[in-house]
Amino acid sequence: MIIKMTQSNMNDFNKSNEGFIVKGRIIPKYENNAWEFTEEIFSEPYFKKYEDDEIDISYIEGEGKVVYFFYVENNCIGQIRIRSNWNGYAFIEDIAVAKEYRKNGVGTALLNKAIEWAKENNFCGLMLETQDVNISACYFYAKNNFVIGAIDTMLYSNSPNANEIAIFWYYKF
Repeated sequence: MIIKMTQSNMNDFNKSNEGFIVKGRIIPKYENNAWEFTEEIFSEPYFKKYEDDEIDISYIEGEGKVVYFFYVENNCIGQIRIRSNWNGYAFIEDIAVAKEYRKNGVGTALLNKAIEWAKENNFCGLMLETQDVNISACYFYAKNNFVIGAIDTMLYSNSPNANEIAIFWYYKF
């Protein structure tokens, strides 16, 4: 069951934020006006977890933004945070699924909810950013008809993730 974040369930924010094993990276390549990618496997995989985000109360009553939670038996196992972006796309700021529920359709259901919300709000599509080392996420977005639209080699250059490349994915309606 997918439910919008409200005052009564906002404590479920970040509950599904669990880490993942980084086993390599994707290598994007732009050729013949299209992006493709291969992958490079690391000799030593490592664990990565994104920091929890602060709850922004404006996602409850604000315009042009929303958070949806995915529940199984009153247990929040997924979330997606979306907001309007200047370029006419709805920007997915975060999508997370608890580790034990991954690869079971939860992420796709959340993406479908984002598509529904974006269409209701007259956006031209969805966009998001992930890192090249999040191979599972990259394959997930590609499987759900997102395409690479841009690569940013400098976005993380001044952070602890300086070795990562930002990949922007788009889904145009």
